[in-house]
Amino acid sequence: MTGIKIMLVEDDVSMRMMIKQLLLAFEVGQVNEYANATDALSDIIGTRPDIIISDWMMEPMDGLTFARQVRILKDRAVRKTPIIMLTGHTERRRVEQARDSGVNEYLAKPVSTNSMYARLQAVLERPRPFIDAKTYHGPDRRRKQIPLPDDRPDRRNAGAAKKSGEKPIFEISNED
Repeated sequence: MTGIKIMLVEDDVSMRMMIKQLLLAFEVGQVNEYANATDALSDIIGTRPDIIISDWMMEPMDGLTFARQVRILKDRAVRKTPIIMLTGHTERRRVEQARDSGVNEYLAKPVSTNSMYARLQAVLERPRPFIDAKTYHGPDRRRKQIPLPDDRPDRRNAGAAKKSGEKPIFEISNED
């Protein structure tokens, strides 16, 4: 992980320091710290992080709003940056809200070394395709890939839709 640049957005100083030390123990190349999402968003194009780790509950902009703002940036490469959401809330509806806001991985506090490493590994080694649709921009929300019957075109994939002559509903991209 020596070449990885991480943007860490966390308003709690002690939590930010703990997460940074954890990342440095993994020998992450660079950790840029931000006490709020507004500052992080204004600096994101200049820093071009490889991964964003963001808290959910922050002011003046919360982590979900931050994730949605990242996902609509004009810079395609930055817009597709994997986002790991930190939170103390583990209710199913909260996880779904984060997923629907374009978050790649969800990490409940308190954070353990193993859970952080697993989330980093997931976004680096098993990236999900990126979706650009009218109402959603972010990683494919489906974890389980279910094959379609042979007689039905895969309209989720623009390439398959073009082969069948149908107009794609949205694009899936694996490009960086």
